[in-house]
Amino acid sequence: MRHPSGLIGYTEYRTNLPGGRLANVSTMRACVVRADGTRRRVLAEELIRRPHAWTQFAGWSPDGNRAIVLSCWESAENAAWEEGHQGFRFVPDGWLVDCCLVDLNGRASVNLTAVDRVSFYNTGLFFWPGQPNRLGFQALIEGESRPFSMNADGTSKQDLAHQSGFAYGFNASPDGQRIAYHQDYQVVLADGDGGNARRVETGAPFNFSPKWSPDGQWVLFLSGEHYRCHPWIVRRDGSGLRRLAGRGEYEGVVEFLDVPDFHGGSSDVPVWSPDSQWVYYTARIGQAVELMRISLTGEPEQLTHSPAGVLHYHPVLSPDGGWVAFGSTRTGRRQLHVAPADGTGARLVTHVVEGYGAMWAYWQPR
Repeated sequence: MRHPSGLIGYTEYRTNLPGGRLANVSTMRACVVRADGTRRRVLAEELIRRPHAWTQFAGWSPDGNRAIVLSCWESAENAAWEEGHQGFRFVPDGWLVDCCLVDLNGRASVNLTAVDRVSFYNTGLFFWPGQPNRLGFQALIEGESRPFSMNADGTSKQDLAHQSGFAYGFNASPDGQRIAYHQDYQVVLADGDGGNARRVETGAPFNFSPKWSPDGQWVLFLSGEHYRCHPWIVRRDGSGLRRLAGRGEYEGVVEFLDVPDFHGGSSDVPVWSPDSQWVYYTARIGQAVELMRISLTGEPEQLTHSPAGVLHYHPVLSPDGGWVAFGSTRTGRRQLHVAPADGTGARLVTHVVEGYGAMWAYWQPR
């Protein structure tokens, strides 16, 4: 039997502690594990020495030698305000979120968004394709999340948004010449410097999480009504817009805590296969949320067949396209699994005990 290789980065945390969202979220730890489920370890423990601090795994460098880790902190006072008002309050003395690079060989982490700081809340760090000295990220500026670029050492931060609005889901095309993000829940395509920005007009109020196909020809995103969004695609020049698949009555949000959470959960978004021929997503089939895939010209394929109440979510493909990692509640806990690309023969990657969860897999590049 074949075995998957390489590392998977993910986040492990408590799910059922009393005291609200912060009590559980502050237990989050960025981890890596071999794709066969062995050699789990926690990364960047120097980032969690402060009370109410936590880390989240957020991606990889292109060579797979460094992990992207979010270093997060929230004050207990701000968290109490949020619980009382049932909503976020992002203020400089209440939050600090930075994007760090962690060398897997053991050297200390590097906090890139702390260099020439432009914001106390920074997320979404990625390596700009084809430009080794350029990175992208998102920064909260006066209440608006905005797309930024910076040098690889954290200097020369530049705001790429040419108009106001709350931008998120920022990323660059594989050739580095185009960017995509959603602004006020409308998908925007633009040149690499932010110029010639153009909205993708679907006519729907919610459009988010654009993702470039690995061949750079398409952008995949979710579109529809609130909690009723489905996979759509559009060409890099804004043409060829169409709905690709439906997700049934699936609301598209995964609750990652077992206690009340005013935020509501984590968006479950579709992803590309490395050859750009398949889109993997999840949909409600009967009483379960199943793992699905569809080619750009074909019919949907149901890859899992589950008992009522089981959820599958957050799929991600291995670099060679031969394996898919995903989250599932099939064991009664939020665990990560790996299966061949057709979804058969899934096996556990994480082994969290009751009261813990493992979420948000990122497959190491090779």
